[in-house]
Amino acid sequence: MEEKIILASSSPRRIEIMKNHGIDPIVMPSDIDETIPKNLNMQQAVMYLALKKALNVEEKYLKENPSLKNKTIISADTIVFKDQIIGKPSDYNDAVRILETLNGTNHYVATGVCILKTNTPIRQIFYEVTEVIFKNYTHDDIKNYIDSGEPWDKAGGYAIQGKWKKYIDHYIGDYENVVGFPWKRIQEELRALNY
Repeated sequence: MEEKIILASSSPRRIEIMKNHGIDPIVMPSDIDETIPKNLNMQQAVMYLALKKALNVEEKYLKENPSLKNKTIISADTIVFKDQIIGKPSDYNDAVRILETLNGTNHYVATGVCILKTNTPIRQIFYEVTEVIFKNYTHDDIKNYIDSGEPWDKAGGYAIQGKWKKYIDHYIGDYENVVGFPWKRIQEELRALNY
């Protein structure tokens, strides 16, 4: 690749997906308030936060490196939706509540992505949605999973690629989107920008 991509995230899953596809990004996590305006639906919410993250990192990057221009920044935000937007669990009881809500039913995972070229008007913003269907599980299953420590930094309180995968019946759509980074779509958008 002719240039390094800046990943506006410190998510180990997003870094791993990029590396698995041959890109070693510059990691510059954003530090934004992730409060979602109340009037947004799930698609608008993830695109709003992805854009906000990219703009935050662009501002920080240009302050630190004002002479460097035309860098590509990729940011993403993932949420789970089941009757309402579900983010990351705030505490133990919230993790239990979320996983009980999703028990034996379907929900949607939406990831918003922003590809931004610094010092240009290019702001490519899009989203991907995957439907995930859970098996039935018990309260003990939930408790054991939470005790593993895996749910804490994950939208919906679970990782499709982790210990929770045995409770996933099937999914419809992009697997990597549920992990938090829809690489196939990102690649298409990068190609459209002649990356």
